[in-house]
Order: sequence, then C-alpha cells, then structure tokens
Amino acid sequence: MLVFGTVDALSAGSGGLLAGGLDAHVYRVGADRVLHGQPLYTEPTFFGLQYTYTPFSALAFLPILAVPWSLLTYVALLLNAAALYGCVLASVRMLGYRTTSRTAGVAALLAITCLFLEPVRTTLFYGQVNLVLMLLVLWDVSRPETSRLRGLGVGVAAGVKLVPAYFVAHYLALRRWRAAACAATAFVGTIALAWIVLPADSQQYWFSTFFDSDRIALDTDPANQSIRGVLAHLMHGAAPLWLWAVLAGAVALSSLWLTATLERRGERLLAVTIAGLTSCAVSPFAWGHHWVWFVPFLVHLVHQASTSPRWWAAAAALVVCTGAWAYHWGGEYVSVGIFLLPKPWHSEPVLENSHVLVYVAVLLYGVVRSRRIPMPRSGTAEDPAAAEPSGVRQLAAATR
Repeated sequence: MLVFGTVDALSAGSGGLLAGGLDAHVYRVGADRVLHGQPLYTEPTFFGLQYTYTPFSALAFLPILAVPWSLLTYVALLLNAAALYGCVLASVRMLGYRTTSRTAGVAALLAITCLFLEPVRTTLFYGQVNLVLMLLVLWDVSRPETSRLRGLGVGVAAGVKLVPAYFVAHYLALRRWRAAACAATAFVGTIALAWIVLPADSQQYWFSTFFDSDRIALDTDPANQSIRGVLAHLMHGAAPLWLWAVLAGAVALSSLWLTATLERRGERLLAVTIAGLTSCAVSPFAWGHHWVWFVPFLVHLVHQASTSPRWWAAAAALVVCTGAWAYHWGGEYVSVGIFLLPKPWHSEPVLENSHVLVYVAVLLYGVVRSRRIPMPRSGTAEDPAAAEPSGVRQLAAATR
C-alpha cells in the first residue's frame, strides 16, 4: 500500500505536516462532483483513491469548495488544530473545571502534547475529519440532560462517517432514551436528505458500496487497527465473519455495561472515552487516525496526575505507546506513524496491533476504576451542570 502526501510533496521527495492534506483534497473532489452532478462512487478521486464516505458527507463538505485548492492543506490543518483544542477544552469541562483563563491555558498545553499522538498527527497530516466529529460527539454528550438537542451532534457525525453511530447504543445503555431517539432521527434525516438530493449516489452507496469493505483496504493491512484487523494480522488473512462478529459483539456489550457503570459513578469523561475507543475497535476497518479518542483519555490521566503524581507515568506511557514516533518519506511513499511504514517495520504483532492492545489496557483500567469509585449521593452523573468543579489550581500546578 502506497501512502502519499500531495503531488508537490511526492515530486519533491519531501514530507511534513504542510505537505499533507490528501484526504482533505478527496473531500473537496467529492463535494465538487456533487456540485456538478457527477457520480461519487464509480470513479477514483484525488490520487486514485475511492470516495468511501456517505452521500451526506459530500453535501457536508460543500463549503470546502470555497477554499482554493492550493490553500486547502493549510486551512484543514488550522481547522483540525482548532478542533483539537476544542476537544481538549470540552474534556476538561466534562471533568468539572470551569472555563477560566487558567484552564484555557492548560488546555492549550494539553492540546500541544496531543500533537505527538499518532491518531492526531495522522489526522492533521491527511486533513482528516476525525477531530471535528469527536468534537461534535463531545459537545453532544456534555449537554444537559434536559436539552432537546442532545443527540443531534451524534446523529450528524454518524451521517458524515458511520463510526459515531455507535453512540446511539451508548445513549441506550445510559437509558438516555430521548437522546438516543434524537441521534437516530438525525442520522436517518441525513440519509433522507442525501437520498432526495443525490438519489443515484445514495442507492449506489447503501445497496453496493456500503458492503464492499475491500474498497477501503484489505483486512490484513497493518493500518487496520480494529478487532477484525487484529484477527487478520494474526491469521495472515481475512478472518471468518462469524468470528469477528462474535468477538466484536462481546466487546461492544461489555463496553456498554462498563460505560454505563462509569457514568453512574460520575466518570462521564472516562465513559464517553471508552465508548469512542470501542467504536473504533468494533468497526470493520479502523485506520490509526480514527483513534483520536486517546485525546480525552490523556486529559483524564493528567487530571488524575493532578492529585497523585504517579499517574504521570501512565500519561507518559500512553503518549509513548500511541505516539507518532515513526515518520519517513521517500521517492515512493510518505508515511506518518508506524502502521504505514513498509515491512518489516510493522510486522511485529505488538506494533501491528498496538492501538487495540492499548484499548484493552484502557478497558481493564475502566473496570478497576468502576469498582473503586462509590456511587455518588446526588445525581452528578445525570447532568453535567450539576457537577461540582474540581480544583483548577491542582491541574495547573501539575502541568508546570
């Protein structure tokens, strides 16, 4: 599998974040085809890549056409940097901290630290949409229980990229019936809207393209950081569908029980983080850059370190295990992160399945934490507005 940056980066034999933007340009091509009445799924887009997102996503990407082609990489980079900061700030608020100049500064430092995580770095390099979708979900789950719009963010995010649809099940596990109904309705609404505007593309996607997983990449691709990918890596070939379905189903059900337990104990950020990571794990194909949910988990660990310094070791371990420490470019490819390097760099099972292994560790941590935290006396887990703010000075002092 060859992974390139822009045409200029390829011809120059160089690389760097400013030489990326490949997926952002694919989004732009998709939007341009919609505008000019051309089919989305029958012909390759930029650099020969297929368009794999929903028809609604192409409608959502229409504003990209206002950005000149030559500036798109930089605009996508700035947008993703802003989304990253928004995700960190939203995570800090979910921990109970009030938004002050100090917490805003701490959030900025944490966002800079998150740049070293492989999912974040690759999202920025390719101009991916993962951080924006995670921000939509975090905004959604942190809304008050009484909000009628709770669920809208999840539904729209799922309409762009199907993976966030997992959060409908998350809402059901939490018995947030109205939020689940709102999310499901919003998702169905995106399908209906796209079907009205793009009937041919919608029929092609939902009756054909949706079932063609090889259109993305082979299951055995080292970049497939999912349970199905792990099975394919270990078996050196596509795993039986039933085996993946059984394992993914068991993991999903276990995770839903765990997140519901954590939510009841007031661990709202950890609950939604595990839900986000699970959505990647049970997905048929999850690129390394899908795992941006390591960002709120790092915020959680830093929060823990503000009261007990030993948690700094856990935060450092997360950065090391999910860090973009492998970066190379040459005449044939540009690679950001271990999963896209040519063999033998990624052939070791631990490296080839590292994100899923870290996910297993996070699940075990969540189980231990759910047993150690007593049930709150008041309904702090039901409404984020009711949570008492934690000590901002502790978090600020811990990051000095």
